[in-house]
Amino acid sequence: MNYYKRSAGFLLSLVWVIVLVALPACNEDEEHPNQHVNNWIETNMDFWYYWNTSLPSNPDKTLAPDDFFKSLLTADDRFSWIQENYQELLNSLQGVNEEAGYELALHRESLDNNIVIAQVVYIKPASPAEGAGLKRGDVITHINTQQLTTENYRALLTATGDNHTITYRELDLANETFLTAQTKSLTTTVYAENPNFLSKVFTHNDRKIGYYVYNLFSTGPTQGSTTYNTEMDAIFASFQSAGITDLVIDLRFNSGGAEAATINLASLIGKGVDNTKVFAIRQYNSLVETAIKNDPDLGAGFLDVEFITKSQNIGSQLTNNRVYILTGTRTASASELLINGLKPYMDVFLIGSTTVGKNVGSISLFDKDDSRNTWGMQPIVVKSFNSNKESEYSNGFAPQIALADNQLIIYPLGDERELLLARALQEITGVSDPGRVRAAKTWSTEVGHSLDLKKHTNVLVLDEADQQKLIRLKELF
Repeated sequence: MNYYKRSAGFLLSLVWVIVLVALPACNEDEEHPNQHVNNWIETNMDFWYYWNTSLPSNPDKTLAPDDFFKSLLTADDRFSWIQENYQELLNSLQGVNEEAGYELALHRESLDNNIVIAQVVYIKPASPAEGAGLKRGDVITHINTQQLTTENYRALLTATGDNHTITYRELDLANETFLTAQTKSLTTTVYAENPNFLSKVFTHNDRKIGYYVYNLFSTGPTQGSTTYNTEMDAIFASFQSAGITDLVIDLRFNSGGAEAATINLASLIGKGVDNTKVFAIRQYNSLVETAIKNDPDLGAGFLDVEFITKSQNIGSQLTNNRVYILTGTRTASASELLINGLKPYMDVFLIGSTTVGKNVGSISLFDKDDSRNTWGMQPIVVKSFNSNKESEYSNGFAPQIALADNQLIIYPLGDERELLLARALQEITGVSDPGRVRAAKTWSTEVGHSLDLKKHTNVLVLDEADQQKLIRLKELF
């Protein structure tokens, strides 16, 4: 009960987030400059943190808030994080970032040196990068005139959040080579990424194959918006009317996001699912679970997450009740929730790389009414299970067909010659292309990815409507 007493006064508000406004009283003249924020951090973590029973008993509140937050985390926690400006945190979770509009995979040029080559994996529509003529497959060797190396690539990637220059070699796809190096200046802008990147239908004899590239789980560009979910519904309505027999979902660049978008996508795919079927089960720490179960307006049923009844659902059309999902080294969190939640209802067939392994979710905590505290944090508060009570994927989901996405010459997404898509089409149609794809040259070791800089990476943000319901949990004790 002591945890509950320290948590009395919680006021949870806003659509996607939970805000705690009551803080322990302290003497502002005597407290350390960091103590005000650190008290707020500790009080929130005492109640919400999934591993709250493992918090240190006497943490050093003189530390800077980010260092103090890190000092509270357990060794098992790879994913909780804190940010000095909570509004930037909220924007980033919606896919809104200051950027030029391109994503990169970074590889060692050779194991014999420390040079790193960054290859463009996709360009965002109507972005500065698209305007500058960059395209998937181009390779960047220098940022702000500095050669990328294993020692500096992280700092140089961070620099792409501001106006910057790149030295790059354009991919000449027709001749399968790279052209002479050139330098361009790129501006950045506050860019809202639409996750519905690409959809198309391929016809191979009697098979019609829907292909959908989905790069971020976001319901819309602003909190409370459902624009992107509505677009997703329209895409699946077109798949439905086209009579697709097979479905390929490309999540290789999707590192997570909103639970509400995850439920929406799952509800469009699963066979026989509707709002009476359980998609996921949430497990909180014992304090939060007790509070939920004791609340007359919530109760134990609140821990179950159901599918949505969708008229655009194409589950009954899919051959052998199977969905194909393309995965990459950054496929994580909400993407893995989708995979796990669909498994009890259908055959989920993975092609690509082993996923990250994140079976836990977070909430955004901040205090908009405290002028002394601009911090926002994203602590892990919940573990996710599917309807079979399975959640053992902390080491990631291994694909049925392991295929590293690391070729030097890469085709546009949606091109039937593109490596992962080609392998999915082969699996579906039984027709192989034994030529150049398997003989192609590959990069050396992957060392990083621009997605690692995005705050929505490895994040599962709980459903908006359910967060509103959690408001009733305040001051129970």
